Amino acid sequence: MMAAVRIELPAHLRTLAHVGTEITIQVAQDAEGRVTPRAILEALETAYPMLRGTIRDQVTHQRRPFLRFFACGEDLSHDSVDSPLPIEVAAGKETFMIVGAIAGG
Repeated sequence: MMAAVRIELPAHLRTLAHVGTEITIQVAQDAEGRVTPRAILEALETAYPMLRGTIRDQVTHQRRPFLRFFACGEDLSHDSVDSPLPIEVAAGKETFMIVGAIAGG
């Protein structure tokens, strides 16, 4: 089964992928109809190959340090990429947000 998932990207990744603020991609669901961050990232990198290596390391597949993942108002950055996302994301009611973290000194 597939789900139409809405994704929001930070400005620098939107520019690289030549897309607007929000995109919708088809993402594979597991047997219970759930969607995981891993499934979203794999579908995103397949649809937009220029994003490979920008969100997660190409070898380790670890999230890049200055990017965060959010859904339904929750920071999911440190959750397992195999944890199911809220059903609202799989249903297309809420976006999966990839946000550029701000650092300074």
